Amino acid sequence: MILKVYVIGTSQLMQFVHDTLEQLAARIGNGCKLALPKETSGAAMSLTRALIKRGVRDLHLICVPIGGLQTDMLIGSDCVQCIETSAVSLGEYGAAPRFVAAVRSGKVRILDATCPAIYAGLQATEKGIPFMPLRGLIGSDILRHRTDWKRIANPYQADDEIVAIAAIQPDIALFHAPLADREGNVFIGTQRELMIMAHAAKQTLVTVERMSEDNLLANEAMAGAVIPSTYINSVALAPRGAAPLGFTSHYGEDAALLLEYARAAQDADGFAAFMRSWLSSELADTIPARV
Repeated sequence: MILKVYVIGTSQLMQFVHDTLEQLAARIGNGCKLALPKETSGAAMSLTRALIKRGVRDLHLICVPIGGLQTDMLIGSDCVQCIETSAVSLGEYGAAPRFVAAVRSGKVRILDATCPAIYAGLQATEKGIPFMPLRGLIGSDILRHRTDWKRIANPYQADDEIVAIAAIQPDIALFHAPLADREGNVFIGTQRELMIMAHAAKQTLVTVERMSEDNLLANEAMAGAVIPSTYINSVALAPRGAAPLGFTSHYGEDAALLLEYARAAQDADGFAAFMRSWLSSELADTIPARV
């Protein structure tokens, strides 16, 4: 098991949970292996805006387990060198256009995966082991393209093979959550894969809808859905930080903007025009956060 230990004083603790979006973005360097959750689990879109503005390059994205608007924007903005994912899609708004263009041109290296394989690789790191065995891949074409995954004999049953999925350790896990407290504990609700990401990553950066003055781990009703500060490196307050995507029960998606993106991003010029507008605008904070 990977254990992160921090010894910090009171003044350091207050800074720990008061980073700005720009300070969080500055922690994600060029070439970072960056884990991002699926959009319904909390995409840190406000931080993504800051990353693109800063001009980060050569990211290795790990989509847990699929990517969407956040991934497509990063690819289209020339921030990504490699992506490990089971899919990238805008869902009901269609294919992810900049991802599709990057695949066709070979601009981005693709490490094709499956949803269970992504989770298995992260769980291997979480448990401190070099690989996780997985069924369901033998007989598929994916093993021809993933030479880092190995077919091995089941040591407990003759004439049975399984696949060893190499451990995945992100440099940074990044996501948006409903709530954090002043000690750096983060409430994630039902989105349990965020816990796996935080356990597996070397660092975890989080944006949140609001801050609590109470210790979340002291609340027995919430504590089971709280990532302890041991696994959190920095938190930034970002109301509506997942917009224009929806975020659980807090606010819905901006359907008009997402449709506009899907249409504009079909070609590089349209994408560039959309991004100039999006990067220069501020996300409207018209819907109060609810926890």
